[in-house]
Amino acid sequence: MLLSLKWLREFVPVEAGAQEVGDRLTMLGLELEDIIHPYDAIKDIVVGHVLTKEAHPDSDHLAVCTVDAGQEEVLNIVCGAPNVAAGQKVPVALVGTTMPGGMVIKKAKLRGVPSFGMICSERELGLSEDHNGIMVLPEGFKVGTRLIDALDLDTEILEIGITPNRGDCLSVLGLAREAALAFKLPLTLPKVHVEAQGADWSSEWAVNIPNPDLCPFYQLRLVEGVTIRQSPMWMRHRLHAVGVRPISNIVDVTNYILMELGQPLHAFDRDKLEGGRTEISVARDGERIVTLDGQERVLTFADLLIRDGMKPVALAGVMGGLDTEISDASRNVMVESAVFRPETIRKTARRLALASEASYRFERGVDQINSRFAMDRAVSLMAELSGGVVRTGACTQEPKLWAAPHPRFRVQRTVDLLGMDVEPAFCADTLERLGCGLDRSDGADWKVTTPSWRSDLSREVDLIEEIARVKGMDTIPETLPAVSRPLDRFGQPESRYGFLSRIKAWGRGLGLNEAENYSFVGHKDLDHLGLSKEGRIDIINPLTEEQNVLRTEIAPSLLQNVRTNIAHGNMGVRLFEVANVFEADPASQTTAKESARLGMVMYGSLYDTAWPNAEIDAGYADIRGLVEHFAAFLNLSAPVFTRDENTHPFLAPCVRVTVDGKPVGVVGQVKAQLADAYHARKPIWLAELDLETLWDLHRAARIVFKALSVFPASSRDVTVIAPLTLSVAAVEKHIRDMRIAILEDVTLIDLYEPKDTEERNLTFRLTFRKADRTLKDAEVDKEREKVAQSLIKNLGVRI
Repeated sequence: MLLSLKWLREFVPVEAGAQEVGDRLTMLGLELEDIIHPYDAIKDIVVGHVLTKEAHPDSDHLAVCTVDAGQEEVLNIVCGAPNVAAGQKVPVALVGTTMPGGMVIKKAKLRGVPSFGMICSERELGLSEDHNGIMVLPEGFKVGTRLIDALDLDTEILEIGITPNRGDCLSVLGLAREAALAFKLPLTLPKVHVEAQGADWSSEWAVNIPNPDLCPFYQLRLVEGVTIRQSPMWMRHRLHAVGVRPISNIVDVTNYILMELGQPLHAFDRDKLEGGRTEISVARDGERIVTLDGQERVLTFADLLIRDGMKPVALAGVMGGLDTEISDASRNVMVESAVFRPETIRKTARRLALASEASYRFERGVDQINSRFAMDRAVSLMAELSGGVVRTGACTQEPKLWAAPHPRFRVQRTVDLLGMDVEPAFCADTLERLGCGLDRSDGADWKVTTPSWRSDLSREVDLIEEIARVKGMDTIPETLPAVSRPLDRFGQPESRYGFLSRIKAWGRGLGLNEAENYSFVGHKDLDHLGLSKEGRIDIINPLTEEQNVLRTEIAPSLLQNVRTNIAHGNMGVRLFEVANVFEADPASQTTAKESARLGMVMYGSLYDTAWPNAEIDAGYADIRGLVEHFAAFLNLSAPVFTRDENTHPFLAPCVRVTVDGKPVGVVGQVKAQLADAYHARKPIWLAELDLETLWDLHRAARIVFKALSVFPASSRDVTVIAPLTLSVAAVEKHIRDMRIAILEDVTLIDLYEPKDTEERNLTFRLTFRKADRTLKDAEVDKEREKVAQSLIKNLGVRI
């Protein structure tokens, strides 16, 4: 929002400079982003007086003028403008002045006649596109003064960042209320007096609103006998200063009111309207309208239209129709002031990519009570600037009256929530200066009536937030909350939150980096990984098209993280994420089933690339090791890894993980052709585990304590020469199923695959131990040989 400091001072008598005003507004939550000086480029232009004008001796279109510009000598200036004349006050660029376009004015000879400056047009000054001739100034301007001072231009513009909930601040009036609050100054509204004439015309026109929810308020007024011409200088320059292009007196008034009071208005050419009525209703699917920008828009039943008795005349709240626009021939103007449902306007503007200043405000909600005042100010200005007459009467429909919320307010609740002492007098004064009505008859529990322009104040906590921002967020002390855990909660089952928090602590403690992603991904992300289209939940109003569906797996988000890391030069990625995935479930109260998952991804360097770490890339053993470590962390049985021979959507190879016979997830390598889309040049290893099942298993696990053995273990290695089709898990299972009493553990320690063979060498370490004595070598060798012979006999391998 661009705020002119000079315009602001017409509402609030603030004497502070632009920076201080911006700082005060920033502390109220309205951040000052920049201070703009829109007329700095013409600060050196001065007011001059044309004393004489004579024809150029060697040109038919040039004139030689003598100009008093407040200098020691009268200047000789050659000018080619057709409207230059003796006696005029004009803007003059002196020698050495840099023009807005970058041109530097120098002494020159034009066809033999010396020229010491330039008489400027509005376009040359950057004030408008008018280049029909020089800019002629009012007679009362003092010669030699700076043009920006003589015109009293808005030289300081504050660019204020407005948060989405503060639609009331999208106007000079709204920001003036905040400035009055910050500086404790009175607020003065513009005086409005409408001199309505003629018979009441409201009976000549009908307004119909079939659905009050879409348009709770609509008003039309008529201004007759207008003359379309350029707006006066003060209005054109003020609009220009805040980034609005001046068009004509009638259109400029609607834009002026929009910037001043925050109420979008629209002006129709009354003579182009037909049928004697206006209807505000939804469009028919496929209905078309040509908007003011000349584009034909194809509408749906979700769009809101303004119709006369014969045709659509405007896209409600977004843009008017071309057929009824104000033109130079317009003589009678019908002015519209309305309130539309914000959601409807937002969806239409977004779908059509047709953002406008009007839609920007309607999307955030406008002040229904203020709409009448804005209309009166608009028609009074139109009559003044166009010579027209405001007809008596107004066509008004208000099928849904505005009702003020009445939230409660408790000072003690404010103190408890903010964690600081706040005086009741300060709270009452702040709420009243915000425009709220107070009923304090119940002592500690106040009843508040919020103002019509603050639609964001509907709950007690909203009012407490207002107290906090006026008091100053920086004044709230930093106090850690007291965390108490009573003894009667000791031994109670762990909460879901506690379980997930422990998992996150496990991941961070293991050296993985935690990722936190949106639950939203794109359909194309899920399609790229070949995930099923069934069960997907679309986002009705997505932030972007890249985030239009809830994720059904964690993998898409983690793979996007890998791509981002690779793009930033990180060649070693070790990430985990604990989050929910979503699946459509009509039986659920929310129509969505949420399940907690643990996702882990490893790519590239296993260690940080710094001495003394070796440059080793992560592999299957590393991602599998994380899963095994996680199962041990949860006090579960050792997981079983089984290669999935079926085609997994995005993992190849894919290994299914089971614990106590229950499937808990998958581990594997992302298919090379899919990984290429994430800029991967090395294998991406990924694991995704079902935390719901693992939580059930964890809660069912019973921890048993036993004494540690005081006797040493003995180990023997056995290398199995096995076909490629024989899995490591099958070999491990066979050894364990032998149930050798002194066999404590079996671990794969090496794997070698010779080239051009269908076999591989698997080296297992067998750990033996006896609880009550030290084992003899003969005992260990005997059991090792028993294992070897059993493998040869039952699995057909070689040792």
